[in-house]
Amino acid sequence: MDISLAGHTAIVTGGSKGIGLAVATRFAASSAEVVIVGRGRDALDQAVSAIRSRAQARVTAVQADVSSADDVRRLYDEAMKAFGKVDIIVNNAGTSRNGPFEALTDEIMQLDLDQKLFAAIRLTRLVWPQMKERHWGRIINVLNIGAKAPRARSYPTSISRAAGMALTKALAGEGAPYNVLVNAMLVGLIESDQHIQRAARTGVALDSYLSEGSKAIPLGRYGKPEEFANLACFLASDAASYVTGTAINVDGGSSPAV
Repeated sequence: MDISLAGHTAIVTGGSKGIGLAVATRFAASSAEVVIVGRGRDALDQAVSAIRSRAQARVTAVQADVSSADDVRRLYDEAMKAFGKVDIIVNNAGTSRNGPFEALTDEIMQLDLDQKLFAAIRLTRLVWPQMKERHWGRIINVLNIGAKAPRARSYPTSISRAAGMALTKALAGEGAPYNVLVNAMLVGLIESDQHIQRAARTGVALDSYLSEGSKAIPLGRYGKPEEFANLACFLASDAASYVTGTAINVDGGSSPAV
């Protein structure tokens, strides 16, 4: 299937590395104008160069911490200055934090909510009116499979991600009459910088780390960021014009919840 995003502008938060970079690259290859967002200037500059080497589309980067309401506002203003409109949002920012309930302080929970839930709410709130006015919009909330099937000791991530799934469903119902489609993609084990860092912290070679983790995955391997990006591109396109309010597992069959 030849998917085109020509004429559309996308914001991808957490877009300088891993899944976010793969999504931004796939969007650009499908002719979208792309704004990638991240906290590190060097990583953003490298990501922009990498995307431009593979696609002719226009791409820019905004350095911002989406846990800050002021930064989200500035991000929106810079995206509008660069491209004049926003058609697609991929709310991808945030890391996976896990720990026992006794260690879940108010500060940890609030930081997680700011990075994952409130960031999505604030950015969507800014873009929502123009999407409704044009009768076209796509919002993709990147969550994880813990949103449907939380494991023990999965705080605070499973809580904020479950809230993100509720946000997705509520927005989908409200946006449907305006052709603003809202979906969630639930990440399982996908190769990313997080796994590289975890392997390094444990002193295990990356191949051995991935091989051990793959034993719990029905498909027998970690996913590739590009595989995630392919689905995101479909959901962002007119090809997915009858898909909204869904939460799709991208996990190689790992989740017990469909």
